[in-house]
Amino acid sequence: MVTKHQFTGSPEDADLRRADSLARQIFSDVANKWAFLIIEALGEGTLRFSELRGEVEGVSHKMLTQNLRMLERYGLVERTVHPTVPPRVEYTLTEPGRALRATVDQMCGWTHRYLGDIEAARRRFDG
Repeated sequence: MVTKHQFTGSPEDADLRRADSLARQIFSDVANKWAFLIIEALGEGTLRFSELRGEVEGVSHKMLTQNLRMLERYGLVERTVHPTVPPRVEYTLTEPGRALRATVDQMCGWTHRYLGDIEAARRRFDG
């Protein structure tokens, strides 16, 4: 797949199987429960911090802040500060963030589809 910004690093940096690769670092950072839930929530549209915290049940202020900063650093979330008193800060998915949301949606769909199977397997394993 060709993107607007072609990767110019080494093939080793793109290899998820290498522990020291950039791709592994990105995958490790982005593939966590809070990041997935934030991406899912922002897929519905632009949200303020407090709205986003209300959408992602159980996330602490600190974890939401850390994950939003990480997602912004990777270019998946855009943060907009409006010059009002008090300042209004909004978050929205970027184009790469919306593309990742499609994958997150598929994972959510997979979870819903196989939840019963997984629950039964867990009971058998634990029993």
